[in-house]
Amino acid sequence: MSTRAWSATDDGLLLTVRLTPRGGRDALDGTAILADGREVLKARVRAVPEDGAANRALAALLATELAVPRSALVLQSGATSRIKTFHITGDCAELAARLARTFGG
Repeated sequence: MSTRAWSATDDGLLLTVRLTPRGGRDALDGTAILADGREVLKARVRAVPEDGAANRALAALLATELAVPRSALVLQSGATSRIKTFHITGDCAELAARLARTFGG
């Protein structure tokens, strides 16, 4: 059974993302189910995976798409992995509603 790509915390959301660097464009491409059953948000950025450039580009993309300041996002895990977990500070219900409207749920 899959779990959502996002889950509530006391002060926001945890969001699991599968990043494709050098993806030709900066975009969120919906959700996908990993082999272990977890759901992830698929993202691509033009930036290369060197010196944190792709992670910074992903954070900027997420901030724009979720209408939150860049400072509201913290990369919690996956700095050198394709699968990343971000903590997004903000109103949990509002953030989850934005994600659900855009990506279903």
